[in-house]
Amino acid sequence: MKHLIILGDGMADRPLTQLEDRTPLQYAHTPYMDLLAREGRSGTLHTVPDGFHPGSEVANLSVLGYDLTKVYEGRGVLEAASMGVELRPGDMAMRCNLICIEDERIKNHSAGHITTEEAHELIAYLQEALGDERVTFYAGVSYRHLLVIRGGNKHIACTPPHDVPGQPYLPLLPKAEVPQAEETARLLNDLIRRSQILLSEHPVNLRRIAAGKDSANSIWPWSPGYRPNMEPLTVGYPQMRSGIVISAVDLINGIGRLAGLTPVHVEGATGLYDTNYENKAAAAIEGLRTHDFVYLHIEASDEAGHEGDVALKIKTIENLDARIVRPIYESVCGEEELVCIAVLPDHPTPCALRTHTADPVPFTVWHRHIEPDGVQTFDEQAATQGSYGDLRGNEFMHIFMNL
Repeated sequence: MKHLIILGDGMADRPLTQLEDRTPLQYAHTPYMDLLAREGRSGTLHTVPDGFHPGSEVANLSVLGYDLTKVYEGRGVLEAASMGVELRPGDMAMRCNLICIEDERIKNHSAGHITTEEAHELIAYLQEALGDERVTFYAGVSYRHLLVIRGGNKHIACTPPHDVPGQPYLPLLPKAEVPQAEETARLLNDLIRRSQILLSEHPVNLRRIAAGKDSANSIWPWSPGYRPNMEPLTVGYPQMRSGIVISAVDLINGIGRLAGLTPVHVEGATGLYDTNYENKAAAAIEGLRTHDFVYLHIEASDEAGHEGDVALKIKTIENLDARIVRPIYESVCGEEELVCIAVLPDHPTPCALRTHTADPVPFTVWHRHIEPDGVQTFDEQAATQGSYGDLRGNEFMHIFMNL
């Protein structure tokens, strides 16, 4: 049996009055996810262990069955792994957003979803102006980049910018959690201040402002850590001889690399609502022919949740159903070898809050010969009635891989 996880990032939500007290997942037209739930078995999963921030890095590591208390080192190190940046002993890696600050407040975490081409020009400029033997900027995708500090101390209190849209930024600047980290905190705050001066008059931003777009007028480093010690998934699940990860997000590709999965880059994959769903589905179908395990990650619903755009979130959920789940379901039904499919979010990103929460997420597991449990739809409420119950830790991955 082969295994495929379809992960709709941030797809879960909370009931909304404008949707007659339904969630976007309940409101959306999702005949194929509902079909998998009706023909499969469902449950709920706590993807954010107690004491951890409900970030995508935490939730996706949890979905894959890792013990966060043993492997968690923040988001930056995962981005580094995706980019092929080899961290040396003593290197501290941080996720580094390009953000938009307006009237001393964080307007958004993405600089208005700046293009990758524009961002690369800005990051190269910052590296030339601010980089040295200790500080290195690495360009990623859109607003998502990497900052590596040689000899940095990771005990820094940092705020993820997507958690605080509209809030004053000065009280949110990095702060040392222990005296030994004070020098690192001062360095980070100096880099932020200097980036604001440098970026304010850069031609890329002047063109964006003239076009009525948000300016990428500050860096925002967060989630510091050192290289984690992660065993490949093949060690814990020997039936998995090889696997791939399909995502437009460096974070997820980094998790995949450290988990022993091979990243597959798909033309037209953007991490937004305009991503190339068809190419991602085709890559998953092809991957199942050559590998035992496929982790297919779709970011779009999470971004819609961060924007608080209910209509867009519904559209992204319906796109995932029609343009990802449908072609994959129709393909694997015709294959001789059984394929086990799981569909779930990593965490909720409620539109009303515009940030992640630690609420449990729904999941459904399907293969052609599984005995259904009576759940008829795929959503947050229906999944609570599923036969798998309420799972934690590595229980989901253990059940899924051992079917």
